[in-house]
Amino acid sequence: MKSPAKIESWLNLDELSVWVREAPDREAYQKRLVIWMITIKRLHAHEIADMLQVSKQAVWLWVSQYNKNGPEGLERTGRGGRRWAFLGVSEEDDILRAFEKRASKGEVLTAKQIKPEVEKALGKKVSDGYVYRLLKRHNWRKVAPRPHHVKADREAQEQFKKNSPKSSGKH
Repeated sequence: MKSPAKIESWLNLDELSVWVREAPDREAYQKRLVIWMITIKRLHAHEIADMLQVSKQAVWLWVSQYNKNGPEGLERTGRGGRRWAFLGVSEEDDILRAFEKRASKGEVLTAKQIKPEVEKALGKKVSDGYVYRLLKRHNWRKVAPRPHHVKADREAQEQFKKNSPKSSGKH
């Protein structure tokens, strides 16, 4: 059978015991306990996963984080946030503020009009999807006039409205 994972010696055994006991919450305790169980008890990842009711992948992730960054490596939080953002939220706000003035005057704005300004601010090309997500992030929504048929006769429609009989409301 394969030997248990190797744990880097960031802490000596006494420091490790204290570190595990002083965990601030259940999640941190669980992560620290994984390191302790491998170091002290020489248990395998699948055994620890069964005992702690976590996945084997989680055990390997925590071991990797600890080995790479020491005890601080386990303190990192989830992956949320804007990891692939080209601009910060305030920079995006600045770009959209200029368009906000035009929109408040009743001008119809499209993503195609906004895209060149975004590209100019970034100094590189972006996809249409990036612009649409930017607009969604800032709660801009699509407001468009209702479509009309190209052969529609406005005068005939108005005449029909004026001359059609009133409904009695009974069916």
